Amino acid sequence: MSLLLVVVSALHILILILLFVATLDKSWWILPGNDSLNLWKECVTFLNQSSQVWECRNVSENGWLKAVQGLMVLSLVFCCLSFILFMFQLYNMKRGELFYATGLCQLCTSVSVFTGALIYAIHVKEFHHPGGSFGYCFALAWVAFPLALASGIIYIHLRKRE
Repeated sequence: MSLLLVVVSALHILILILLFVATLDKSWWILPGNDSLNLWKECVTFLNQSSQVWECRNVSENGWLKAVQGLMVLSLVFCCLSFILFMFQLYNMKRGELFYATGLCQLCTSVSVFTGALIYAIHVKEFHHPGGSFGYCFALAWVAFPLALASGIIYIHLRKRE
């Protein structure tokens, strides 16, 4: 049982790391000049007379991008909450009970990250420069989705034993 708890906890921490990197790092959209854009700021290099200038500005005010930002932050909140609930339930639950609350929060994490990544994939041309491609943060969000889904299902079926 202790090996299962270690594996489940490690999976949950891996999901948290993936979501933090995907939400906060700078590579959701890659421009042709190797500049990358994230969910929060657009930082690109411009050639100015005789030098290169690094300019950062706020991202588009597009409602779809705001939805992606909110959903990715919400997925982080759900994932952190489910880990806290797991630790609380692990030490306070009676023997034989299931981790329903933890599993439900982790399933909400999965739905949030799936919805955010899907909206980004469908509407990316509306708020970022055309001609770019998806970056590794976008891929990390898609990797976090099935892991969070599997983790939620595992938590729902996991019973506390001594």
